[in-house]
Formats: sequence, structure tokens, C-alpha cells
Amino acid sequence: MAVSNIRYGAGVTKEVGMDLQNMGAKNVCLMTDKNLSRLPPVQIVMDSLSKNGISFQVYDDVRVEPTDGSFMDAIEFAKKGAFDAYVAVGGGSTMDTCKAANLYASSPHSEFLDYVNAPIGKGKPVTVPLKPLIAVPTTSGTGSETTGVAIFDYEHLKVKTGIASRAIKPTLGLVDPLHTLHMPCQVVANSGFDVLCHALESYTAIPYNMRSPCPSNPIQRPAYQGSNPISDIWAVHALQIVAKYLKRAVRNPDDLEARSKMHLASAFAGIGFGNAGVHLCHGMSYPISGLVKTYKAKEYNVDHPLVPHGLSVVVTSPAVFTFTAQMFPERHLETAEILGANIRTARIQDAGPVLADALRKFLFDLNVDDGLAALGYSKDDIPSLVKGTLPQERVTKLAPRAQSEEDLSALFEASMKLY
Repeated sequence: MAVSNIRYGAGVTKEVGMDLQNMGAKNVCLMTDKNLSRLPPVQIVMDSLSKNGISFQVYDDVRVEPTDGSFMDAIEFAKKGAFDAYVAVGGGSTMDTCKAANLYASSPHSEFLDYVNAPIGKGKPVTVPLKPLIAVPTTSGTGSETTGVAIFDYEHLKVKTGIASRAIKPTLGLVDPLHTLHMPCQVVANSGFDVLCHALESYTAIPYNMRSPCPSNPIQRPAYQGSNPISDIWAVHALQIVAKYLKRAVRNPDDLEARSKMHLASAFAGIGFGNAGVHLCHGMSYPISGLVKTYKAKEYNVDHPLVPHGLSVVVTSPAVFTFTAQMFPERHLETAEILGANIRTARIQDAGPVLADALRKFLFDLNVDDGLAALGYSKDDIPSLVKGTLPQERVTKLAPRAQSEEDLSALFEASMKLY
């Protein structure tokens, strides 16, 4: 079980300068994006660094939904800066970019694809020591402050992939619920859907003791190891919080209790999936994000077409869990009940449809677009979407049920319309 240290509480961001001073940091890289660079979370971090005499440089060119190109730009900045510590302030895009910058600046002779997940990259284990990285999440979705995963769009193949290694997880995550008050409602919803799927997928993933072959050396054991007794606890608890608080957090920007709970749920689900892994919703989401044509999500201030990660993940969830339920129906029913379904009279063979209906109702209540068709996709796009899912073996192989190309085509087709 690998997880970053976490410090939670309103206002803990003010301590970041002291933390870096305690670590002996002299020259720090502060990474964020253009929107956040003008908002209080970044200002609070800069004030804390200045107050504690920490010299720092700001990199604010992080791209929302990063690409290999945007990663390389940040890596170049990190190499030139010769930093001895990093601070990432933002959502998953910023934290993931900062992890990659730290990794490649610490391993300057490596090729970019050396550490990228196979089969797209070489998937080499990380053996170099990295610099300390403090993550300050400002969204409540990715749980990236707790995980050793960095995701990006590989533009050449038009697919999302990433780097997964326990070595790149942050040294410390400062989970400060005050930052969530700056999130627009749609961002709260979409990041909350990521938490929902992290919890559902890690809880229904193939169990850790059913995976094979056993790696010949522990360094080769994947970060994602299947559902397991420790991750299960975090996944179920995160799901309970989502069921209770996500709608409130979306509907009322000033509901500090709901937004604080979702910030915690994000970290909890991160601890769960950061060790258990995710499966089909995430595997299928990567081409949905990567092949976007013209769709621009509401309330996202970006200059490129964008299907937010949480939306691309959740839109296939009714179809996916209908498909996987025959393997562990009890878990599918248990999660459906947490989401509000009445399972007293449900038969075990109905587990998939029961969970799918609970998810559809949840999404409908939060005004989620009506399936892939509403995001600009048609049946003609299904072959490309399947092709983009096939290389995602790092996650698709964690699904409790193996899937053929025909199965994936059917799942995309079933996700064209939700309601």
C-alpha cells in the first residue's frame, strides 16, 4: 500500500513555506495554470514561500488536459531551473504535469517514452531519486495528490496514456477545503464524477490475488494491483460521501461542508484507486477525451475543445457496470444501494441493470449531457474509440471481465444515449 502523506484542514496551505524550509529547499518550482495563477490559492502559496524566505520560480503554462507537448514544455522549464523541490497548485492536470517535470528533470538522460506506460512507451521502472513535491489540490476529483500516476494525451496516436510509478507520488498533499470554493459548479460536478468512478472501478476491479503472473522483482509490481482489502475501505467510504454530498456541492457554491467533504472524498478515492487501479470507464474515457472534435464544456475557461476527464469517464458508467456485474454482482448491488437504489427485492442477476439505473438517475439529476452523442460522437466514431481503448491495457486488464473488440464496440454504442 503506497500513499502520499496528507494534511487536511481549512487554511493548511499557509504552512507550505514552512514545510519547504523544513525540507531544506532553497530553489522551488511552483506549477499552476493561467486561470489559477490569478486566484487566491496560488497567492496564498506565494505569500507563504516569500514569508519563509524560499526562492521560487512560477511556471503557469500547465495545459488543462495535458499533452505530451505540454509535459515536455514543463520538463524543459524544470531542467533549466535546477530546482530542489516542487509545489503543484491546481487540479489533476497541474499535479500530473509537475510529477512528470520532477521525474524527467531528475533523470535528464532518459527519453520521454522510457517511463510512459507500455505498450505505448517502454514502461521502465523508476530507479532515480526524485525531489520533494508538495501537491495542493484545488479541485475535488483526481486524488492526484495521493497517487503515483500522471496522465496526458499522446497527440501522435490521439490517445491518453500516462506514467504510473510509486516513485512519482507527491511527498505531501495539502488538502485545503477553502480552495474548493473557487470552483465553478460544472467543475465540481465533473470532478465529482471522477471520484465516483474511481471508487466504483477500484471496488469492482479484479481482486489482487487473481492477477498473474507474479512479477519477478517487487520493483516491477504495478502501482495498480487490483481490488484489495485496504483499498476497498477507502473506495466504499468515498462512494458514501459522493452519494451524500456531491449534489449539494454542485448546487450551492457556498456549501462549505459539502465541498469540504468532496475534497476529502477525492483524497480517499485516490488512496483506493492509487493502489487498486481503475478499469473500463477510465480505459474508454481516454479516447473520448482524446478524439474530441468541437465540444467545449460549460464553465471551463479553455481555448481548445474539451471533454473534461470526469465527464468522459462517467458517460460510459451505466453500460460498463451492466457489463461487469456478472463477475461480482454482490459488489455491484452494494454500490447501487449506496447510490440510493432499493435492492431489497433485487435478484443477483439484476445487479448490472440496478446499478446502471442508479447511475443514470444520479447523472440525470445533475444535468449531465445525454451520452456520447451529446458530446459530438456518432456510431461512425465507434471504430476509432475502440482503437483508442485497446492500448489502455494498464487499466482495461483490471476489469473483472475480459472484453473483446466487439464488446467494446457494444459498450460505446450503448453509451451514445444515457436516458
